Amino acid sequence: MPRSPSVNQELRERSRERILAAALDVFAAKGYEAASISEITTAAGVSRGLVSYYFATKEQLAAELLDRWLDGVAGILTIQGTPDERLAGIIDGTLLAAAGTLPIQRLAISLMMQPGTHDVFARVEDAKSERLSLVEDAIRDVFAARGAADPAVEEMLLRATLEGVTVKLAIYRETFPLEAIRHRLYAGYSLPAPATPLPFTSPPADRLRAK
Repeated sequence: MPRSPSVNQELRERSRERILAAALDVFAAKGYEAASISEITTAAGVSRGLVSYYFATKEQLAAELLDRWLDGVAGILTIQGTPDERLAGIIDGTLLAAAGTLPIQRLAISLMMQPGTHDVFARVEDAKSERLSLVEDAIRDVFAARGAADPAVEEMLLRATLEGVTVKLAIYRETFPLEAIRHRLYAGYSLPAPATPLPFTSPPADRLRAK
C-alpha cells in the first residue's frame, strides 16, 4: 500500500532533522572547517545522496543551523511584563539558551569569529536582518522605558555582555559560575534578585579552568 503524502512529508522531515542533528554533532566535535560531508552522512546514518538532496554544500548545513540559532535569539520578542520583568526575561532567556544549547552556541561563535567562516555567518545574519532589527528595537524599548539616556548603547552593551558570558560558558562549562553571574547581572541593572535558580548545575565562583 503506497504511503500517503502526509506520511511521506513526515519521513522527509525526520530525515532532514536527523541530518541537521548529525551535522551539529560533527561540527561541535571537529569544528566547521575540519568536518566533512562524509562524516555527517555516516553520523546521520543516511546516504550521501539524501544529504545532497537537502543540503548541496556544507555551508548550507551550517547556514540552516545558524538560521535556527538566530530564530532562537528572536524569542525575546515574546517576553511580556513590566520593563524590569522583560529585562530579567531577556537575561534569563539568553543564559538558558547558552547553557541548554551549547553545541549550536559553539558553532555560532566559531563561525562568527573564524576568518574563514565569518562570511557564512554574515550572510545568514543579513538574511535575518529585519527580524534582528526587531530584537534590537525590543531591547532598546525596554531600556527607554527604564529611563536610559542612550537605549541603543545600552542594548549593544547588554548583548555584548551576554554574548561574552556565552563564550566563557562554552569554554569553561564545568567551572563557570552561571548562577552567580546571573545574580550580578540582575544587581547591575537594579533588578530584584531572582526568586529561583536556573535549572542547571552552577559551581561557586573560583577559577575558570577547562576540564
